[in-house]
Amino acid sequence: MAIAKIIEVSAVSEKSFDDAVKQAYTEVSQTVRGVQSVYVQDFIYEPGDDTSGRFRVHCKVTFVVQNTGDMR
Repeated sequence: MAIAKIIEVSAVSEKSFDDAVKQAYTEVSQTVRGVQSVYVQDFIYEPGDDTSGRFRVHCKVTFVVQNTGDMR
């Protein structure tokens, strides 16, 4: 039987919301196996002092948990 776990992460990009989501996935996938989905809960734009700003996303990442019986 598969069990899924959900964790919450945030990521920031100076380029776009899409890039922030990709960064969140890239960072999580370095330490978590079996990522099934990345649900973007919030999109936040943080304007800067000049023409640049930051794109922040808060995500829920779902991944499958392997128990010791599944690791054969």
